[in-house]
Amino acid sequence: MAYVPGTALLAALVVGCSASTGTGGSAPDSKPGEATVAAAAPGKYRTLPDPCRAVVPSTLKELLPGAAELPEDQQKKVFEGTATVTYDTDRRVGCRWKSEAPVSSHTLFIDFERVVSYDPSVSDDDRAREVYTKKQTAAGLTSDSATPSSTKDAEKQTLPASDSTSDSASDSASHALSGPASEDKNTDGNADEPAGESSDENGGEGSEGSDTDGGTDGSAGSAGSADESLLPRTLDDLGDGAFLDDLLTRAGSAAQNRTVSVVFRTSNVIVTVEYTEQPSVSTVVPDSKELQDKAQSLARKLVDKFSE
Repeated sequence: MAYVPGTALLAALVVGCSASTGTGGSAPDSKPGEATVAAAAPGKYRTLPDPCRAVVPSTLKELLPGAAELPEDQQKKVFEGTATVTYDTDRRVGCRWKSEAPVSSHTLFIDFERVVSYDPSVSDDDRAREVYTKKQTAAGLTSDSATPSSTKDAEKQTLPASDSTSDSASDSASHALSGPASEDKNTDGNADEPAGESSDENGGEGSEGSDTDGGTDGSAGSAGSADESLLPRTLDDLGDGAFLDDLLTRAGSAAQNRTVSVVFRTSNVIVTVEYTEQPSVSTVVPDSKELQDKAQSLARKLVDKFSE
């Protein structure tokens, strides 16, 4: 038998192993023709700002008439606001302020929701866009150019009083947004709870047993005089998508109250601003344009805050 030196034998074994495994071959766990799918990009925002500090005192004084005239200790309490109870401050936070004045009371509520996608093929931004679209649809706005049908509003104004009241109550339910009543619910992919369904539930609760005066016509006063520029509508110059809702209601014999809501999306965060006025006298109708202007102004300031 021929003698093979130890070094030569070792070299032969190494060559044999290399030939059998092949450094250029597929990995043991990979499958032929299988492509690796890259994970979708995460959202821009990983945390949320403190909502009770998101509105500067000068803006709060403008939005909460009468608060600045209170004694210093009461004024401080009003401007501090009340934080929403939440289970995950990195995902959802909110704050509420309220002021009382001789002629009317005002309530301001803001809500920040950070949407996270748990599907690696769907980005946080895309998931946030889905959640935002459901909120927009729940408000009766189905396209960037649409307002809730003004034709229907016009028809409603010509109906007998009983029919008009019924239609108005229905509109109130469909246009109410997920806000204070749903602030503890997650509407993103984690809970898989459609935002539209949550909004419908809240709208139903808010309008039950109430007489809706003017519904969603956005008018500043009597029926039949609606200003189309004040109707609920999408907003083109606010964040990555925005819409405005305007709801005038009356509960029993109490004064009418108007709530203007501005909802916008910036990347993977959805912001809701709700601004409500209730006059002390039942015959006074809150001015729609004034409330809308102030709510939109605050929403723009919040967009800038998220851009810092």
